[in-house]
Amino acid sequence: MIFSYNKLWKLLIDRQMMKKDLMAKTSITSTTMAKMSKGLPVSMEVLGRICKALDVNVGDIVDYVGESSEKKD
Repeated sequence: MIFSYNKLWKLLIDRQMMKKDLMAKTSITSTTMAKMSKGLPVSMEVLGRICKALDVNVGDIVDYVGESSEKKD
């Protein structure tokens, strides 16, 4: 499954926050942040912490894009 966190990245820019600021505020690990940067799924618990910290809903930070169409050789 592929997800888009572009809304989250834009929200951080609008609030003049860096990814490391979000990590500190929500106790998200660098591994989880790397997954999000690659469009991979993360737990609802992580998304919930982000929503609480930024006072937004899940739909404000993530979109479901679909299945990966890439085939690895």
